[in-house]
Amino acid sequence: MMNRFKTTLLLSLLTMLLVFMGGAVGGKGGMMFAFLMAAVMNFGSYWFSDKIVLKMYNAREITRDIHPSFYGMIERLAGRAGLPMPKVYIIPDDSPNAFATGRNPEHAAVAATEGILRILTPDELEGVMAHELAHVKNRDILISTIAATFAGAISMIGSMLQWGAMLGAGRGDDEEGGGIGGMVGSLAMAIIAPIAAMLIQMAVSRSREYLADASGAEICGRPLALAGALGKLHTASQAIPMLDARPATAHMFIVNPLTGGGMMALFSTHPPMEERIARLQELAARMR
Repeated sequence: MMNRFKTTLLLSLLTMLLVFMGGAVGGKGGMMFAFLMAAVMNFGSYWFSDKIVLKMYNAREITRDIHPSFYGMIERLAGRAGLPMPKVYIIPDDSPNAFATGRNPEHAAVAATEGILRILTPDELEGVMAHELAHVKNRDILISTIAATFAGAISMIGSMLQWGAMLGAGRGDDEEGGGIGGMVGSLAMAIIAPIAAMLIQMAVSRSREYLADASGAEICGRPLALAGALGKLHTASQAIPMLDARPATAHMFIVNPLTGGGMMALFSTHPPMEERIARLQELAARMR
């Protein structure tokens, strides 16, 4: 419940930031133009995200005949979650990871790398795939697309403000002292607002990861199995990095395929692994 409330609050903050930026650059007209442009760009990503990302990572679809144990596991978990059977894919990569995609439960797909199938126990793998099905059930692809649309619109408005400030820098209204001050204020807003929007977008992603951990643990019924899997994946994914990982799709994976610490943690799409494991351990204690 808390993670759902946090997501709603963060999306509301993005909305208010968009309205504020739109008013600064061109009133309602400027806001609507930027929002529509961002929506058009993200609509294609949302509608075709499954095909794009699966092709990007050379995923191959499997059936029960090709991989009966893994396919059967997904089928059982989908039944427990009350979801239609998704398409199942395996990615030819030694780095252990997994993700879910698809615009809704009826057009969903789950994918796991060859590496994750090798290093996890059946219970741990079940926990991971339950986490991915939780993303499908919670419609996280839609929510992340909405957040990306708002953040993209704010970034566009920031660019408009930058150009407006620079083009207006030589006008004579600075004789009264307002020109330079207005230009500096516009440039500051143009830089700070898109960064703030990006931070909020990353926070939305982290909130949905916490929610998927909790929902996935409920689906599989073994929070400690998922916690153990996360610990293994965190270590192994750093030892065996995913060479083809792209920043644009990093948020989809159960563990971040990109590495980075320090200030980069602020822009991470995933929560701290220690916190995720601690929350699952607390959930296991409550379930007992």
